[in-house]
Amino acid sequence: MQTILIIINDAPYGTEKAYNALRMAITLLKEHGETVKVNIFLLADAVTAGLPNQKTPNGYYNIERMLKSVIKKGAEVKSCGGCSEARGIDSIAFIEGIKLSNMKEFAQWTVECDKVLTF
Repeated sequence: MQTILIIINDAPYGTEKAYNALRMAITLLKEHGETVKVNIFLLADAVTAGLPNQKTPNGYYNIERMLKSVIKKGAEVKSCGGCSEARGIDSIAFIEGIKLSNMKEFAQWTVECDKVLTF
């Protein structure tokens, strides 16, 4: 089984980076789910994508709904603890299935994966 690490760096709204990263994850899981494992790491402002009860701005897709979909399809999603702490959200509950992580685990995921995609 091939492991693909998707790194999301930008906030969930304002650009289409999180949206496109999650579109790729959904497509990978739909088309290659039996042969591909998808890990997603939320870094920098992307940690806010993991917060529940998002109100989608006009013209954007709901990132919370997309994250829930990839988690349901088997993706593992982790959020940078240091980035979350810096933004004051480390003690707020994240979307079910998203775990707070750290750079050590991020580095381990990077070493263990076959491909890295950065958005």
